[in-house]
Amino acid sequence: MAEKFRVGVSPEVVTADGGTVFGDDAMKILEDPAIEWEYLPERVPELTREHAARYDAFCLMTAKVTRDTLSGPDRRLKLVARFGVGYDSVDVPACTEAGVMLTITPEGVRRPVASSVMAYVLALAHRMVLKDQLVRENRWQEKGNFLGMGLTGRTLGVIGVGNIGAEVFRLAQPFDMRLLGCDPNVPQSEVESLGVTMTDMDTLLRESDFVSVNTLLDNTTRGLIGAREFGLMKPSAYFINTSRGPVVVESALIDTMKNRRIAGAAIDVFEQEPLSEDNLLLQMDNVILAPHAICHTDECMQLLGKLAFQAAVGLAHGRKPGHLVNPEVLNHESWAGKWS
Repeated sequence: MAEKFRVGVSPEVVTADGGTVFGDDAMKILEDPAIEWEYLPERVPELTREHAARYDAFCLMTAKVTRDTLSGPDRRLKLVARFGVGYDSVDVPACTEAGVMLTITPEGVRRPVASSVMAYVLALAHRMVLKDQLVRENRWQEKGNFLGMGLTGRTLGVIGVGNIGAEVFRLAQPFDMRLLGCDPNVPQSEVESLGVTMTDMDTLLRESDFVSVNTLLDNTTRGLIGAREFGLMKPSAYFINTSRGPVVVESALIDTMKNRRIAGAAIDVFEQEPLSEDNLLLQMDNVILAPHAICHTDECMQLLGKLAFQAAVGLAHGRKPGHLVNPEVLNHESWAGKWS
């Protein structure tokens, strides 16, 4: 009997009651006769050579896959399936050199992250957190001092107009906002139907009332938004980051918010996660914070699980996975000619 295709799943997806954030329908995908699966035995920041020797596929949330992970002589790993679209935790060149496929799940995050961005826009515009505080502190008489910002005619700027950024623009359509985009890989023609004007980043920062960052983290975007960029924004503007923490220079963000150089911010991602207890962002009333989970809904998790598990099960049955980050891996001797 042929040995089964072994899959290791991130343990952080297990809920307090012993279930899973993905739901039963997603987990049933792994109930396949070709598959043997288990949760990785413990949460670790980086997977080891021993992990790569035990499993044919990883379905991962946060753990890193490094060159060292893949360097063991008895490695059996063939696939890393990431829950989500970010893959800065995975050494892509090392995967490609080793013949290991890397997949992502863009359909799983497109609508959930985009709706999170719009939720932040609305929460900031209507000053929801502050108004909640007024009620809790019995400060009703002050409510006239804290007007919100109407969205009609305001400018929404999106840095990174890919899968998620374009969806943000689709969801913004009913609000009659002016839409600006910045992305060197997206031509004007691609977003014309959404009423978006593509521009350079400095112009977007200067003219936007809401700036939403939706880029991947790589060498070109690390530290993309720093003191200079915050300095270009209007004092009345709001900043939203749902991409990756290191895209923003956090010290510059803290300084900007501490000195109230812009009106407010909503931040889901940070340079260091979890935040240290002395992080000044925790003390600020003009910043909405979330634990890198603002998009985590039942819809999001079900789709992430289904798409990642389908990639693993499909490969176990000899099918080429979709949404390959490193398609050049197909030229590796392990796969050359298999799907030509």
